[in-house]
Amino acid sequence: MRILKFVLVLVAFGMLILATNAHAKLEGVFSDWAVHSKTVSGDTICYALAKPKSKTPSSVDHGDIYFMVADWKSGAAKEQPSLITGYMLKAQIPPSARIGRAKIPMFADKNEAFVESGADEKKLVRSMRKGSTMRVDAVSARGTQISYEFSLRGITAALGKVRSVCK
Repeated sequence: MRILKFVLVLVAFGMLILATNAHAKLEGVFSDWAVHSKTVSGDTICYALAKPKSKTPSSVDHGDIYFMVADWKSGAAKEQPSLITGYMLKAQIPPSARIGRAKIPMFADKNEAFVESGADEKKLVRSMRKGSTMRVDAVSARGTQISYEFSLRGITAALGKVRSVCK
């Protein structure tokens, strides 16, 4: 039940970021990653955000797509990775993130995908720091197999900035 509450908070946070990102403070841009901060319900949230470099299939409208790694100053989350899409994901087919040989399972909740275990979150973020590209695969609620490639240039510096802003 505790994990479910945490996930619901993160889903609400993801939707809030997309809806009000214009009100977030830009803390810096590090190659392909931007760092933002904002206050939500009295807590400061800092996050590194990137858009995909490629989207598959190219024949569909993907909407706004982001990969985010977030810290909450309160400690509610540290280096919490997630995919945010402009459409609903099919929960029955788990998304995954792949960097090199490392493949991390995720789970879909509405228009977001999260890493379920803390150990896998750490593994994914560690792999992001070492890698050059990350591929995220998922299935939309309509059944379309989708894939996004994100550049990892700048992620280490961006996460350093996230940590310093939200310490």
